[in-house]
Amino acid sequence: MTVSQEGGSTMKQPRASSFALFAGLTLMFALGMVPALTMAQVPRSIVGNWSGTLDPGAQPKKQIVVHISAAQDGTLSGTIDYPDQDTSGIQITAITYKKSILHFESIPSLTVYDGTMSADKSTITGKIKQAGAGLDLVLKRTP
Repeated sequence: MTVSQEGGSTMKQPRASSFALFAGLTLMFALGMVPALTMAQVPRSIVGNWSGTLDPGAQPKKQIVVHISAAQDGTLSGTIDYPDQDTSGIQITAITYKKSILHFESIPSLTVYDGTMSADKSTITGKIKQAGAGLDLVLKRTP
């Protein structure tokens, strides 16, 4: 506070603290955007439902449905269904998607899949291994 020559007092404007408040609010807003930016980096092309048919040769063919979702922080997760066997919700325990390459593993079903997304983002062509046996598997996006 400063005293004027006329005997009154005047408040000096605290410009530095206003600037600090503005800078702090700007920083908080910017940091609040980081999760949204991270989420934007998760390729939405992989999120969804994917189905295909396993053809083990001498055994009957069986349908597989893979459900892939993304959390707000961008972490992928998923489950596997085998409708022909009335089995659903098998947890995918590890999943990555980078540069059109999908990799997932499911410990409960002893499953490992590696595939490549097509340019039009409608199919993933790869190999699935279940309990050591490898099969070709094309997954197609389903509604």
